[in-house]
Amino acid sequence: MSEPTPTVTLNNGVEMPVLGFGVFQIPAEETEQAVLDALELGYRSIDTAAAYQNEEAVGRAMAKSGVRRNELFVTTKLWIQDAGEEAALQAFETSMRKLGLDYLDLWLIHQPYGDYYGSWRAMEQLYEQKRVRAIGVSNFYPDRLADLITHNTVVPAVNQIETHPYFQRIDDEQVMRDKGVQIEAWSPLAQGQHGLLQDPVLTEIGTRYQKSTAQVVLRWLTQRGVVAVVKSTKPPRMRENFDVFDFELTDDEMSQIGALDGKSGPSFDHRDPAGVDFINNMNLT
Repeated sequence: MSEPTPTVTLNNGVEMPVLGFGVFQIPAEETEQAVLDALELGYRSIDTAAAYQNEEAVGRAMAKSGVRRNELFVTTKLWIQDAGEEAALQAFETSMRKLGLDYLDLWLIHQPYGDYYGSWRAMEQLYEQKRVRAIGVSNFYPDRLADLITHNTVVPAVNQIETHPYFQRIDDEQVMRDKGVQIEAWSPLAQGQHGLLQDPVLTEIGTRYQKSTAQVVLRWLTQRGVVAVVKSTKPPRMRENFDVFDFELTDDEMSQIGALDGKSGPSFDHRDPAGVDFINNMNLT
């Protein structure tokens, strides 16, 4: 059994593992085994979404794993077609039924589109009722995040955004930290694109510690207190991604990685009108 994953403390005092296992783009028929493998290896934070269409498989895996519910940190997300107060409340019950849970650790608004103000009112209700331990958002740029905070009662606990060494979002991260919102990285390894995992700076640092470039990146993120969600269906890779807490990068190494910023842009631009139209027209029923 692995040592417990280090945690960060969210703005409401809830402890969240700094490294989680994600199931984005894992087919439903493969998800159950992938989550079972991840839990066996020691992952305790599982990240899914209604839009991934594999919540039921995640639920089956958690039930079969034998891991106690209070040891798990489970995140799912609300899709755009269920935006708005009443629709969001119904969507929550659907996700809970599929996951087989009676409470959720973290519920996120998946995209900053549609009636996310109505969705947030629903989330605040469920948070007040203790059906959800923490609520947050995903893919919100600082302007929309600040606006949501100004006009509502509960400050989002988390904002899950795309960030990795080539696209670091430092200014966005600072806004989040100033407002007490935990930054969480999706695509922390840039989905293997842009040559990130072959970067000579990362490779050289990895050689010093006998670690892979992926492990160096995940250590760089988690050492800075950035929560990271990683995905794989292969147990050896899952194990490698999880084995990042037995070494520490120096200040100089952290700065070297920091200097890689700007070598790529976002994989999806949430401010591009064509992209906004595309996502808003994705009906997943």
